[in-house]
Amino acid sequence: MDLKDQFRYLVGGYFGITYMDEYPLKEFVLKDIENYIRDFIEINPIDDFDYVLESEKVKDEVSVLVKLQDSLLVLNKINADMDLVLLVKRKIKSMK
Repeated sequence: MDLKDQFRYLVGGYFGITYMDEYPLKEFVLKDIENYIRDFIEINPIDDFDYVLESEKVKDEVSVLVKLQDSLLVLNKINADMDLVLLVKRKIKSMK
């Protein structure tokens, strides 16, 4: 997986968590993911890559199901609370 794809799934994971309204601490997790994405960009700069445009594409063009699946990958990377992971899995299962 190249850096562009990694960035896309990180952003997809961020937007996937925005759909988790039943999780009361969602704002804190979103901030953690945002910081993780910023660190990723700082450590792995990609030449001639428009991060904002690519984020908008992911937001608008990727399905909710894929965003939720991406969020499982991101939650693992940031060592998120297992309750949230289980809620995401339950939501994915209900969408299939």
